Amino acid sequence: MTRRLRIGISTCPNDTFAFHALLEGRVRPRGLELEFLLADIEELNRRMLAGELDLAKTSYHAMLVLGKRVCVLPCGSALGFGVGPLLLAAPRRAAALPLPAGALVLAPGTWTTASLLFRLLHPEPVSLEQTVFSDILPRLSAGKADYGVCIHEARFTWREHGLGLVADLGTLWEERAGTALPLGGLCADRGLGAPTIAELVRAVRASLEWGLAHREACLATMRRHAQEQSDAVLWSHVDLYVNEWTLDLGEVGRNALRALSRLARERGLVGAESPDLEVA
Repeated sequence: MTRRLRIGISTCPNDTFAFHALLEGRVRPRGLELEFLLADIEELNRRMLAGELDLAKTSYHAMLVLGKRVCVLPCGSALGFGVGPLLLAAPRRAAALPLPAGALVLAPGTWTTASLLFRLLHPEPVSLEQTVFSDILPRLSAGKADYGVCIHEARFTWREHGLGLVADLGTLWEERAGTALPLGGLCADRGLGAPTIAELVRAVRASLEWGLAHREACLATMRRHAQEQSDAVLWSHVDLYVNEWTLDLGEVGRNALRALSRLARERGLVGAESPDLEVA
């Protein structure tokens, strides 16, 4: 009997690249039928928190809140060095830390790791407003906010909007934590059971390996869902966020998850009893 699962992935090029083979039937999971939802990362976070998905690309911040309900897949993560969100300044705003008290800062969602990272690294009081990630650059460029925490394709296109770089939050994280930065990964509901989760791990890794061996074949899927249509930007995104730790977290990835869990607890940004993120 085939088991039907609800799978959520983001529309970002690294995810559509990694899942292209599964989306197009080039790789098929054994005994499972996958129903895909492609959405903004914060929508995926909310749906996973609400128990509406069996497996999803989820911000590690949201996974800290989910706790023992889920486990992290060892493959499929966006994690590494030099991959962090950028804190950008609107035109004519000072591009320096700390930000002025009361500044309006846009962030890409309450449960995103980008929001958690900003709060970890900039404890001074500001007005933090959550908005869809794709709206941040246009609002900053139009002077409708002072600063913004920018993710995804914005990392490669912000200069075109006349913005200033205040800080690379990933670099600040690496200096403070001494580990790679864990942004998001695949998490599965533990209720699926170990055999189903193991088959999902096999299928996702096979899809990743297929994409790495047939890069150009993935481009149409990436273009169909991306915010930015430049092929150069799409490949820059894939080359940055699909790396050796996407195939397997390894000890570097596990150390990064432990560091994020510990620092979030120490700063009171998750509950004191929040467990460390656990890998399947």
